[in-house]
Amino acid sequence: MELLRDLVSIYGPSGREDLVADFIIEQIKDYVDEVQKDALGNVIAMKKGKGSKKVMLAAHMDQIGIMVTFIDENGFLRFSNIGGLNPYSLLYKRVIFKNGVEGIISKEQKADIKELTLKELYIDIGASTRDEASQKVQIGDFGVFKSDFQDFGDRVVGAAFDDRLGCYVLLEVAKQIKDSENDIYFVFTTQEEVGLRGAKVSAFRIEPDLAIAVDVTATGDTPNCNKMAVKLGEGAAIKIMDRAFIVHPKVKDLLVRVAEENNVKYQFEILEMGTTDAAEIFTTKTGVPTGVISIPTRYVHSHSEMADKRDIKAAIDILKYLVPNNLE
Repeated sequence: MELLRDLVSIYGPSGREDLVADFIIEQIKDYVDEVQKDALGNVIAMKKGKGSKKVMLAAHMDQIGIMVTFIDENGFLRFSNIGGLNPYSLLYKRVIFKNGVEGIISKEQKADIKELTLKELYIDIGASTRDEASQKVQIGDFGVFKSDFQDFGDRVVGAAFDDRLGCYVLLEVAKQIKDSENDIYFVFTTQEEVGLRGAKVSAFRIEPDLAIAVDVTATGDTPNCNKMAVKLGEGAAIKIMDRAFIVHPKVKDLLVRVAEENNVKYQFEILEMGTTDAAEIFTTKTGVPTGVISIPTRYVHSHSEMADKRDIKAAIDILKYLVPNNLE
């Protein structure tokens, strides 16, 4: 898990994924034939095959975060969200900016806890005045949530699993595939959390014959939660539908067949809220048959997301058996 530990520790909010991209390029360059970064910062790494088909695997590099919008006279920071944030999950959490400055998120003392919004929250970086704070942080600076990676045995905990887990899966698949019938494009996308933007332009460029997005998904295995047929430890989740995307039935059946033929544990996912890069990829140009492999993750979009190593391995196994082989 050392590679995953390194991946989730890198600063990379939406629109500022350059450090993550540089790390991934170093990790993958010896296992592919070409690596390049496009105008939006997507990393596109291609492993040449016999050219039967072009297969695109996509995972997004960016993580949720915050942006400083105002500094008051007492040095407290007001902020906006980058990606989806729940104000209740932010209270008393620590944020870190690219320059290493850290702060604590708190709420206005008289704010109604029952109707809390981001407008009632602020960041305390230990400054006493606006000038003092401005020497550490500027308007428009991006911050991410600070968290330590923890290995609990079968399960791991940390921030930015959404979607550095997907990036980890793609890196491991690239290492394990030696020969391929197909040209495989490992695409590490930007700005997924704010509109699936990197996936849109990279798919347009590649024009794949088949695409698989790898991302995290919620679970239905915690006390009194919303009913959902996804559990930690029950295998990779093969998506059927989410809020913005219905998986191509032939792609869904293909993923199931590959999993069953290779004795890889899987489960089905229907996500009522949220989507992935696949929602942009499948409408590219004249359309791309597209599927999704999701990694079950508890506490998504928090500073302590939890996943199961066995589910991560299952995602790797399905892809390593699928993408190099004849897809007819």
